[in-house]
Amino acid sequence: MSTTPGYGIAAPGYRLPASTHVGTVRLQIADLARSLDWYQRVLGFEVTRDERSASLRAPGGSHVLVELHERRGAAAVPRRGRLGLYHFAILLPDRASLGAFVRHLSALGERAGMSDHFVSEAIYLSDPDGLGIEVYADRPRSAWRAEGGQLVMATEPLDVESLATVAAPEPWSGLPPATTIGHVHLFVDDLDAAAAFYHAGLGLDKTVWSYPGALFMSAGGYHHHLGTNTWAAGAPRAAPGDARMLEWELVLPTSTDVGAALESLRRGGVEVTGGGGDGLARDPWGTAVRLRSERKG
Repeated sequence: MSTTPGYGIAAPGYRLPASTHVGTVRLQIADLARSLDWYQRVLGFEVTRDERSASLRAPGGSHVLVELHERRGAAAVPRRGRLGLYHFAILLPDRASLGAFVRHLSALGERAGMSDHFVSEAIYLSDPDGLGIEVYADRPRSAWRAEGGQLVMATEPLDVESLATVAAPEPWSGLPPATTIGHVHLFVDDLDAAAAFYHAGLGLDKTVWSYPGALFMSAGGYHHHLGTNTWAAGAPRAAPGDARMLEWELVLPTSTDVGAALESLRRGGVEVTGGGGDGLARDPWGTAVRLRSERKG
């Protein structure tokens, strides 16, 4: 059974609703003042803070996209990475916004990686603690291609000159109000175990499974709300004293949907906490995913 006509492998039991999307990403960082300077100056977040934590929104946006929680002295991410967060991905509303962001990075002299994934165009950064961040814009779904039952995704050079031609003419003044968190990508050491938890248990559909060392999954036919890869296999798990992702959210339509997803995980032998419209589970590598409902019922 396909997620949408032409591609995908549906979750074998419980299946997340098509409108499921990623919510807030919560990060542990070593120095709140240092991180806030970077997240505001480079990415253009609007900040609400207290002594040890901060909530980050797109200026004019209504939802908290990122929370920063300070743990003084937290160990930075090593070059090879740790099992857990590979990157979280900030989704801009259009290509013109991405072009303006690239121009902004150039003006700052900020180094970044850049890739064309066919379904999207992406910029890659690391924050002051080495936590990975993608900033991207999707191509229209009508431009996505499928082969062999799965979406065609790749990593090709980004056409930066083309992006520059469509960049919004105004100077970068922060993330557009419609910015969201589009997906999360994790380092794991076993793709079968990742599929057992996130596909068979949680109810995400597979969308791409032949990408070297990676598995991509989503709800509603999106290219991916979650990526997993084994590119850091052999690295240690992120530990309590490390800079790391504390948890990420999947937002489901109703509390009934949250309860059904939690029960599906329980049937697979996963320990879950909470209930109603808010529950938490940890994958085999200790990464916490919070399931939250947009409304009751």
